[in-house]
Amino acid sequence: MRKLEYSPTELSRWHGELRRYGHRLTGDADLSEDLAQEAMFRLLRLRADARPENARAWLFRVVTNLVRDGARARERRERIAVPPPGEEPLIPSVEFERRQVVARVRAVLDQLSPRDQQMLILRESGFDHREIGQIVGVKPQSVSVLLARALERFKTAYLAEATL
Repeated sequence: MRKLEYSPTELSRWHGELRRYGHRLTGDADLSEDLAQEAMFRLLRLRADARPENARAWLFRVVTNLVRDGARARERRERIAVPPPGEEPLIPSVEFERRQVVARVRAVLDQLSPRDQQMLILRESGFDHREIGQIVGVKPQSVSVLLARALERFKTAYLAEATL
């Protein structure tokens, strides 16, 4: 049975999650807001009988597809990450170090395939394997193996980056 209505609390929570996910994928706080709004708009625009069974996973799939389809130019993803709205600024020296680590992680992520990037970010966002499979478009049974391989590729690239 499909849910016909979504509570304001659910919509607000999903919107925040989508913004954070979009920010992790793109490194651009403004673009992440645009992606979250577009995904929410598409969900709410659907007829009640056409709404997905798992709206949260569907929303993340929409954001994933928007990013994959080139919603913005690649150079926007390469900017230094700006903390998502609502995060408190850190002490300047700590913030500088955090930005260096974020830039290094982003550079390593950029070396991975889009699917590896998405799966690792979704895992870090707290999604279970079934949801990751739905969002990325793979069988849930394959997610463990694909995540392990993606993590290994990330570790290898990260360690190689550290030795430069």
